[in-house]
Amino acid sequence: MAQLGGLIASALLKVVGDQIGSVLGGQIKLRRNFDNDLRRMKETLECVEAVLLDAERRAITDNEVRLWLKRLKDAMYAISDMLDDSEAEEVSRKKKLAAVIPFLTTVHKIKMANKMKTMREHVAEITAQHKAFNLMPGAGANKQKVTDTRVTTSSTLQAQIIGRTGEEEKILASVSKGITEQVTFLPIYGIGGLGKTTMAKLIYNNNSQFQDYSRVWVYVSQTFDLNNIGNSIISQLSGNTSQDTNREMIHIALQKLFAEKQKILIVLDDLWEGSDFLLDDLKAMLMVEKASKVVVILTTRNEGIAKKMSTRPHKLAPLTNDMCWTIIKQKSGFEEKDDKAKLEQIGMDIAMKCGGVGLAAQSLGYMLNSMPTSHEWESVRDSDIWTLSASDSEDTPSRQVIASLRLSYSSMPSYLKLCFAYCAIFPKGHKIVKDDLIRQWISLDFIKPTRTSSSHQLGEKYITELLGLSFLEHSKSSLTARVHPDDVTLFTMHDLVHDLARSVMDDEILVASEDGNLGGSNCHFALLDDCKKRLESPRIRALHFMDSAEIGLHDAAFPSAKSLRVLDLSQCCVHKLPDSIDRSKWLRYLNAPRILDATIPNSITSLSKLNYLSLRDSSNILTLPQSIGEIEGLMYLDLSGCSGMRELPKSFGELKKLKNESIWRRRQSGVFKVIFKSLLSGTAP
Repeated sequence: MAQLGGLIASALLKVVGDQIGSVLGGQIKLRRNFDNDLRRMKETLECVEAVLLDAERRAITDNEVRLWLKRLKDAMYAISDMLDDSEAEEVSRKKKLAAVIPFLTTVHKIKMANKMKTMREHVAEITAQHKAFNLMPGAGANKQKVTDTRVTTSSTLQAQIIGRTGEEEKILASVSKGITEQVTFLPIYGIGGLGKTTMAKLIYNNNSQFQDYSRVWVYVSQTFDLNNIGNSIISQLSGNTSQDTNREMIHIALQKLFAEKQKILIVLDDLWEGSDFLLDDLKAMLMVEKASKVVVILTTRNEGIAKKMSTRPHKLAPLTNDMCWTIIKQKSGFEEKDDKAKLEQIGMDIAMKCGGVGLAAQSLGYMLNSMPTSHEWESVRDSDIWTLSASDSEDTPSRQVIASLRLSYSSMPSYLKLCFAYCAIFPKGHKIVKDDLIRQWISLDFIKPTRTSSSHQLGEKYITELLGLSFLEHSKSSLTARVHPDDVTLFTMHDLVHDLARSVMDDEILVASEDGNLGGSNCHFALLDDCKKRLESPRIRALHFMDSAEIGLHDAAFPSAKSLRVLDLSQCCVHKLPDSIDRSKWLRYLNAPRILDATIPNSITSLSKLNYLSLRDSSNILTLPQSIGEIEGLMYLDLSGCSGMRELPKSFGELKKLKNESIWRRRQSGVFKVIFKSLLSGTAP
């Protein structure tokens, strides 16, 4: 998929503009030259903002405009980093050292003023270049726009199953024929976005056919790991987490569970591995004794894989143009629009461009929901993006769905573009926790409260829009239900949607792989697979780890990440939080569950901007730092599962912003609750 880096420039400009406004209107005393340069820079950014909507639309097909947007985007990050440095120095000035040696502060202010002047001149040079592109001013790209969300969850489900009822019946009939066998394999294959996973979900949730079956859902992905597949099945059938690395022990455990459960339905979603040897190993692992029946439904894009797994694979047929048009009508609110006769012909033309792919129809339909005029519908039908995708190497249906996703993305308001693009930091198939995602958006300043809505309320609206566009999908399997509390909402992203997010982030995100680290030198987000290695990127703002549950977090893992706002250690084995955590002075979100040590370093109390802290399931922790009350910005604290904690420091009562309900997401000791409430009310002894 072609790289779309630079298309988040307008959203970043809004974030930086707000940051400049906060500095100008705040209590930080600036040198006059610094203040003037800052105001002039803000005026320059406001002028260029007017043409960014046109620039981002043209950047889809115009390389020069795309490069200009990337330069502008990089400049926005540089301004933000500089303002952070300035604020940090101002905070330091108020400490004793600055009082003793005041001339150090003066020198720094002169240095920052000179740096600001150079930066302003650089930004002015970049923004002046847009005149060569003849960009047209338009409606503010950053204006808050909430799409009409009358398209409900139930109608979304209807859109997903349109044209698939007959196919479901065929697959169930095929399963019934083979159910006399001990193990029945039924592959469903077809191109990406066609609805293979949706069809598998329909079968998985068919209570009439599989009422007395134990059910298992495994997302396989491009990384084929037989041990992971086996352990996932064991975990879901037994209700206990399995992390066995011995293949023979995994096979024995499976045989025991299969014999106990007798009837099992297993879905292996998104299988890519084509090796005969590995596929034979997969079959062998799932073989059972005569007393048991196992039905395995697997989805894959590869016809060859499907035929290797079964002599009766089911090819999922594309939807007809009429079916795609029916989906678009449902998602777009067509029946409530004016001039339906004209819109219908345009809409049918758009439906033909979907290539029979339901994902394309759903995304385009939701986008059209906010477009009431025939002129806007025509702009979608006649977009250059369709022509651009025609030059890609993928087969025709894949090109069509990719083009539809690009169109939907290009039509997003800029604030939503940034929030969606950030989802690229998660691995494919990852279960994204809704509240955690919203808190990370807020921690990165992607969302700011308005007079009528809190930041979290806006985050909920953005989630609704992404769901409507099919850029996020609801997900909750029996396994995740055990891992997360019942009231947690989980999402996943379709593989093609995830590819789109990665293409938007372009050189923004550092992704670890077997071949080393992928990503450019300007990365501001990172997804790494080794929490022992030192991170050398000082401008990383969000850091996640994956597949590091067996790797201990190293003390020097991120000391240079001074711009860090979000740190997610949920996939790491955290023996102890490093004392160097206080170097990440901008940290606002820290997810550090299952800490093995009995204490939390006192240095964490220096993180005055920390807003969210999760220590859940850290049963060894005995108490919090005595000066925990110094984290003045703390609003959310998750201590669920911290069963070893029997008391809280007296300074806990100084956490005035802490929300009472945030401390428990699962049941805690009644005595612990009393202590907590008395500390906050100031009545503790």
